[in-house]
Amino acid sequence: MAAALASAAGVASGRSFRLLVLGGYGHFGGRICRALGNDATLIVAGRDAHKAQQAARALGTAHEGVALDYTATDLAQRLRALRVNAVVHTCGPFQGQNYHVAQACIAAGAHYLDLADGRDFVAGIGIGISTSALDAAARAADVLVVSGASTLPALSSAVIDEYIGHFARLDTIDISIAPGQQTPRGVATLEAVLSYCGKPFTVWEAGRWQTAYGWQDVHAATYPEFGRRWLARCDVPDLALFPQRYAGVQRVRFDAGLEVKLGQIAFWLLAGLVRVGVIADASRYARQLQATGRHFDRLGSDTGGMHVGLGGMDADGQPMRVDWHLVARRGHGPEIPCVPAIVLARKLAAGTLTARGATPCMGLMSLTEFAEAVARAQLDIAWRTYFP
Repeated sequence: MAAALASAAGVASGRSFRLLVLGGYGHFGGRICRALGNDATLIVAGRDAHKAQQAARALGTAHEGVALDYTATDLAQRLRALRVNAVVHTCGPFQGQNYHVAQACIAAGAHYLDLADGRDFVAGIGIGISTSALDAAARAADVLVVSGASTLPALSSAVIDEYIGHFARLDTIDISIAPGQQTPRGVATLEAVLSYCGKPFTVWEAGRWQTAYGWQDVHAATYPEFGRRWLARCDVPDLALFPQRYAGVQRVRFDAGLEVKLGQIAFWLLAGLVRVGVIADASRYARQLQATGRHFDRLGSDTGGMHVGLGGMDADGQPMRVDWHLVARRGHGPEIPCVPAIVLARKLAAGTLTARGATPCMGLMSLTEFAEAVARAQLDIAWRTYFP
């Protein structure tokens, strides 16, 4: 049975490897397809057949475009008919989605990657627990099912794994993302970040679970490359995953911010209205905020960044601190969430990624592999590590 389910996922390689990208002509899917055009045969999939075929033609004659809805009840059959070896799912927001696509991939014997940033969705896909139903099914089918092959937790955990050896004891993890105002932004992304606006979620602080509220607790932070930005609390997979992955850590915090202060104030006000019950769900205003935000682009820049700060003790019992700062220029910020999925897809196509089962995307991409992918794509993305 397992052999039948496995199909060609484990044997195809290179251009014979058939990679289907759901949302392949979208905000993130289009970037992934353009990056992988020489690594596999791509199947650009989306609800609009014309857009899918047009995007596929732009990539070259070897690639295909198909109409495919990720919610289709016959998705597994469609994937089998298309002889798919792996699927990259980019159709967000993932908050509120189930694992229908992952289950269809397992049934079709295809590997699965997604760019999910929904805390419950990513953490719930397995957390490496071999007893979970999804994990057991993926192992039986000899496929890899990975959620969060994106900035969080793929890149953030890769940074921590790179520098954790400097610590005898890791106490604090602080992560933040500050995109440039002129950075292209999709509606699904805005829906995702607004889904927890003003809503409570748990955070690991002082060695215990406490409550925070989305887009509240506004404060300023200074980035070495582009200066001061205003940040606020956001609910992300790392908050649930890292207290388990990095045993003994006392604080895991994530913040994000908008470059134009007026935008940050608008999110803060929305959060307040949600908290007092005037608004039930801020994500319903995503399209209006996207359209309004474009009017403020001239007040900002195309430069954004990311920070991972680690604190603890070294082997001599002395305080130890590592600060990793990334900067993305020329509007290249949206490329960052795509890179982990690109790295993993290439490794699957080359047959060098042999892990199986269902898991959040941690420990599957190194910081070196991320750097190689950035260099290959000639992205204006750089980073520097500080040891204060």
